[in-house]
Parts: sequence; structure tokens; C-alpha cells
Amino acid sequence: MRILIAGIIGGVVMFIWGAVAHMMLPIGEMGMKVPTEQASAISALGPTTQGAGVYMYPSMPAEDWQDDAKMKAFAESAKGQPYAFVIYQPGGNPVNASMGPALGKQFASDTAGALVLAWVLSLVAGGFGRRVLVGAAAGLFAWLAVSVPYWNWYMFPGDFTVGALLEQLIGWTVAAAASAWWLGRGERR
Repeated sequence: MRILIAGIIGGVVMFIWGAVAHMMLPIGEMGMKVPTEQASAISALGPTTQGAGVYMYPSMPAEDWQDDAKMKAFAESAKGQPYAFVIYQPGGNPVNASMGPALGKQFASDTAGALVLAWVLSLVAGGFGRRVLVGAAAGLFAWLAVSVPYWNWYMFPGDFTVGALLEQLIGWTVAAAASAWWLGRGERR
């Protein structure tokens, strides 16, 4: 029960931090830009896709990856060309109509992550400070495991990647502090 409550507290704190990072601070939108000519770009995307999915422009079919001649030709043709990483949803973005379901999923995700973190923190001896450091390490791990590969392989912008670091590191450190406080209550000093 102690871990469950610590996880819920951490989830609430992480959810609130996410709201602050995205709505009050520029952290959540670091590296994002508003495109021009949006209508023409969106209408041009449709015919180049196979429905909802993640697309890289330019790219080549996976079955051609083992063909050295095709790989060389593709690399030569793509040299100096623009690159785009696109998440395409032909039915539109439901978050634009109602943020409720997305906020519910975010809260559930934050709380699930905080429950895992609370369990890990409950295994850490050494008190509050050590537990907070473990929480910070978890935030850094999350960033290194997800955001850095996206920066490396998919060319996510550096400032976007730094924003993700700030969001994860600060958020999970503060959530860990809240969970560590709860876990430490009643422990022998």
C-alpha cells in the first residue's frame, strides 16, 4: 500500500510538472516551429502515404536495404535533399477537438511510470537523498533511451532534444522527491 500511494503521489506530481513544462514554460515546445503553407503541405502528403503512420522523406523500401547498388543510388540521390520525419493521421488530430482523452492517457502513463519508480525507490537504502538521486537517474535513463536515439537516427533538433532532457530529468527528480518523502514516512531514522 505504501508503494501504491507513493506511486500515485509521484504520478500526480509528474502530471502537474508536464502541465507546467508545456503550458507555462517553453520547455515542452523547445525546437517546435509553426509551418507555413500548412494546407498545401498537408494535402500533398496524402497521396505519398499508405495511410496513418510514421514516414521519413526521403526513404526507400526495407526490401531494398540489402541491395548495395540500390542503397548507393538512394544515398546519392538523397544527398543535399531536404529531410522530413512525419507522423501522418489522415483522420485528423483528435486532441485538437478534445484534450480530455489525451490528458487521461498522460495521467495514466505518468502514474504507471511513477508506480514503477516508487517500487524501485522502495528498494533503495540510504534515505531521501539517495532515493531522489535514483529518481533523477531514472529521468536521465528515460531521456538517453528514447530522445537521444531520436536525435541521432531521425535528426530530431538539438533544442527539442534538450527540452526533452529538461522535461524528463526535472519531472522525474521532483516526482521521486515526492515519492521518497512518502516512502520515508515512518521509517527508522
